[in-house]
Amino acid sequence: MKKKYEGIVILNPMGKEDSVDELVQNVGREIEAEGATLEQIEQMGRQKFAYNARHLASGHYVSYHFMADPGSLERVRSRLKLNEAVHLQHYQVL
Repeated sequence: MKKKYEGIVILNPMGKEDSVDELVQNVGREIEAEGATLEQIEQMGRQKFAYNARHLASGHYVSYHFMADPGSLERVRSRLKLNEAVHLQHYQVL
């Protein structure tokens, strides 16, 4: 049974400032490749961290709303862990 999820993904655009939209779309394609159906992508922009997390001072926040099976969500998490552009990720059921 599919559920609606919101995924907050923080991207590391270091050295790729001009291609942030491309990074956002690539992450969206990776989510869809694991069987999820994207409904909305909202870019929240670059924000500074309260402390330097893993030698990074800021990141580009993106909210992905999608429908997926719980098993698909685990595959999405695993796949995005391997993506060097993804700094952090968090998911919640809506």
